Amino acid sequence: MTTPVVSPGGLSSVKQPYGGLPYLKGHGTGNDFVIIPDLEGELSLSASLVTAICDRRSGVGGDGVLRVVRTVHSDEVGVAAQADRAEWFMDYRNADGSIAEMCGNGVRVFVRYLLDAGLADRPVVHVATRAGVTAVTIEHDGTLAAELGPATMPEVRPSPSVTIDPVGWPAVSVTMPNPHAVVFVHDLAVAGDLMQAPVVGPLDAFPDGANVEFVVIGEPGHLSMRVFERGVGETASCGTGACAVVVAARRRLAPPDGAGVVERWTVDVPGGQLRVTERPDGRVELAGPAVLVSSGVLRPEWVDAHQ
Repeated sequence: MTTPVVSPGGLSSVKQPYGGLPYLKGHGTGNDFVIIPDLEGELSLSASLVTAICDRRSGVGGDGVLRVVRTVHSDEVGVAAQADRAEWFMDYRNADGSIAEMCGNGVRVFVRYLLDAGLADRPVVHVATRAGVTAVTIEHDGTLAAELGPATMPEVRPSPSVTIDPVGWPAVSVTMPNPHAVVFVHDLAVAGDLMQAPVVGPLDAFPDGANVEFVVIGEPGHLSMRVFERGVGETASCGTGACAVVVAARRRLAPPDGAGVVERWTVDVPGGQLRVTERPDGRVELAGPAVLVSSGVLRPEWVDAHQ
């Protein structure tokens, strides 16, 4: 795929079919993303353009945007410093245009694109993110497994809670590295339609907001969840959320560190199944499918209108 060359005034000079901006669409267990190849870092994605691209009626539609850029071309100091360890930077944006630290499903879809585009060919691909370098392993059956590092469980006072008026539940705070508020329930239906964002408190404990997971623990090593992602809404899957709920579930079953509880879990999400493993050293691995489904071109006049 030819990298778009973006002029300061817009995209009208891009030499592509229709003179537009190429994109691809992919998903990991139904968590879907629009992939924008910008290998030399010439495109500046505004929040308004991201929101327009992710709109499911008037845009392409997606839970977020993955911009593919060589790490050395990132203008973010913390990211550019990773260039000696990872050639590619995953610039991830939520559907509302906000910036997120990490996306567990997104990084697997990102690597699937690199492999299919011939931009990576090793069994382990290292990707720069705002949360640091993530290693993604290509397993023999095509499953992609992302090493997301250890979780942390910040101590919050007063204890965190989640409310969907008028019902409230106690929550567990987990950073993976996105902030999560995990709620254990007896039935996922108690969360209702999740059309509105649950209220998470205390507010000063989650200054950047939080993803909210509702979780039912089943047989050993198996749980199911629904998630409301900040900046998006309810999604069919959340990779860092699946990791966060496994960490929280293991400590719920065997406080304070989950020792003695099964390490590898199957996590059922509305979009399929994920595999989460918390190793004895605290590192958490997320594994599951990643699929590219389509490609196309955004017309320059449409892109310019939403910049």
